[in-house]
Amino acid sequence: MGKQIALWVLRLLVGGLFIFSGLIKVNDPVGTAIKLEEYFDVFSNDIAGFFYYFKPFALYLAVFLVVIEVVLGVMLILGVKAKFTLWALGLMTLFFTFLTFFSAYFNKVTDCGCFGDAIKLTPWESFYKDVILLMLIGQIFALRKFLPQSAPKWANLTSIAVLVLCFSLSVYAIRNLPFIDFRAYKVGVNIPQNMQPSENLQYTYVMTKDGQEVVFDQYPSDESYEFVEMVLQNPDALPKISDFAVWNEEGDFTEAVFTGNKLLILISSYSKMSDVNLEDIDVLITSLKDSPIEVVLVAAASEDEIQDLKSTRSWDILSLQADATVVKTMIRSNPGIMLLEEGTVLAKFHHNNTPDPSDVLDYYLP
Repeated sequence: MGKQIALWVLRLLVGGLFIFSGLIKVNDPVGTAIKLEEYFDVFSNDIAGFFYYFKPFALYLAVFLVVIEVVLGVMLILGVKAKFTLWALGLMTLFFTFLTFFSAYFNKVTDCGCFGDAIKLTPWESFYKDVILLMLIGQIFALRKFLPQSAPKWANLTSIAVLVLCFSLSVYAIRNLPFIDFRAYKVGVNIPQNMQPSENLQYTYVMTKDGQEVVFDQYPSDESYEFVEMVLQNPDALPKISDFAVWNEEGDFTEAVFTGNKLLILISSYSKMSDVNLEDIDVLITSLKDSPIEVVLVAAASEDEIQDLKSTRSWDILSLQADATVVKTMIRSNPGIMLLEEGTVLAKFHHNNTPDPSDVLDYYLP
């Protein structure tokens, strides 16, 4: 009886963790796809070149992984195909343990994306999490003879329903925007403020003298000490945004973007940009030409690509360049639309939901 209770607790812990992790990523499968592309780039350079050919399928793999993560967690708790589920979870966890160890040891991918953007873990924290998870799954393996041999019909139907629901939510999040935005550019935040530390950064200074290591709160004036390193004492105070910048051939326009009312058309990749709803964006730009809202194109593209797009679409607007990673973080849509008022994010739109000009103006009315 005691072993069955222990097994039930283990199933709840492991299954619950997979459900929690999966649901966070079902909310934003595009973010998971971006993370997979990072891994494929690293593996193609460091392990085998064929990993590069997985990049075009990153979004499909992301949907599969995030959905199956939730479904397997539900199946483990409900006892649906228990032994198959256990093996699937074990192999999946073993694979991700390798990924997180590789990231941590070689410092390749600094955030595994285990919990999306909701909970940030360092590479080593991610690895230790996976090791603990492997140990818990190992305990379930040791007690696998007590696993249910079959599950009631309602449990099987529940697993199927969860599969359909999670897949539908993933597709909806891709075709629109994440249901919950955990990123530093979410609606309501002021971007310039997020670019500043929340408090004064405090450092300690590690020095050596006569073979002895000494730590100082302030840099010592005694020149006989040899500097080793600076250690940040309050990393939580670091800016949430450290890499935002926009520019063109005339110079830096970062501060200018944060003044007045701005509608940003964001493009994270010129070659991958969807042209399905560009006509709606054309209308938006034309209608807002004489309004108090300045439309600005921000694209992770070359100057030639930007000028080609503007010429093709007859967009007579300010155009700026930006880093692709920054634009992908700002919005999970290519192209996407962001409304700013003095640097504060008022709204974000997927290109499938391009707003009417009147709706845009409503955001700025007193």
